[in-house]
Amino acid sequence: MSDLLKWKEGACEAAKIASNLLLSMRQNFSVREKGLYDLVTDADTASQKVIYEHLKKLFPDHDFLGEEDGKGEKDPGPNAPPTWIVDPIDGTTNYVHDLPLYAISIGLYYQGEMVVGVVHDPSRNEMFHAAKGHGAFVNNLPLKTSTITSLEKAMVTTGFPYNVRGMEHLFSWWKHFSHRSQAVRRIGSTALNLAYIASGRCDVFYAFDNHVWDVAGGIVLVNEAGGKITRVDGSPYCPFKPESLATNGHMHEL
Repeated sequence: MSDLLKWKEGACEAAKIASNLLLSMRQNFSVREKGLYDLVTDADTASQKVIYEHLKKLFPDHDFLGEEDGKGEKDPGPNAPPTWIVDPIDGTTNYVHDLPLYAISIGLYYQGEMVVGVVHDPSRNEMFHAAKGHGAFVNNLPLKTSTITSLEKAMVTTGFPYNVRGMEHLFSWWKHFSHRSQAVRRIGSTALNLAYIASGRCDVFYAFDNHVWDVAGGIVLVNEAGGKITRVDGSPYCPFKPESLATNGHMHEL
């Protein structure tokens, strides 16, 4: 088994352990505010802890960057050791309200790019996983983006920041897609948005305020399923920049 597949297997194991923990804590967790409208729970910190411990046990030479570390999100650079980038609950507000649209996101950054991506949806028991050059899957089924080529038939998803002041351009994009696409949805989890692009459930995703841990698990999924991801202006994608435009690969210029 190649290193990439070993790394992916370890990430899937870590995601499943964290998923079981989140489900067990669903009725017994505490909540605090990181910022206005930005929630964090003790389930977030517990999930990150078990992911870190499992990956560190398997891959002791790897580095780790988690949302709840408070370390920021600086690009470790192409010469850094393989670095796990983790969002222990992507969609914490949904988790708090028992809305089953949240996920665990784990990505591996190595030699300047994401090479492994895992997104696990505890509510549906769906494990989306991909390694560069080895395809994308949900559980054991291969993933392929949709074949939609017309925006009028497309399902568009997006994400908004907690505070939209000074980001009026978000509403112009929303208006553009609302008038031209079949539907626009905001589900509250970037990781699931990207997994749904990879699985063909959605066709376009755009956002202006992503953090690297939001997108880390989904980038390889989209690429390996035949999709395309760039910054919103079409320039090459960087997971450490906030803008994302992901499509099924057929609609990127629309």
